[in-house]
Amino acid sequence: MRISKGALLVVVAVLVPFIVEFRTALSWFGITLSVFETIVLGLAIVLALLVWAIWPQNDEVKTDVQ
Repeated sequence: MRISKGALLVVVAVLVPFIVEFRTALSWFGITLSVFETIVLGLAIVLALLVWAIWPQNDEVKTDVQ
């Protein structure tokens, strides 16, 4: 795992207000997101973060090359 479970929890917790404020910032440019679209965007970001965190690093991959 690339990041500790505690740090991952903190990052996900910080993402919640970031996504809400990102929705507000987009409205300044005339882009409106519904609540559903905001939830989908947040879930997509959290899923991408989890995939990155679980994906093994290069030095953790075991190969048979000597």
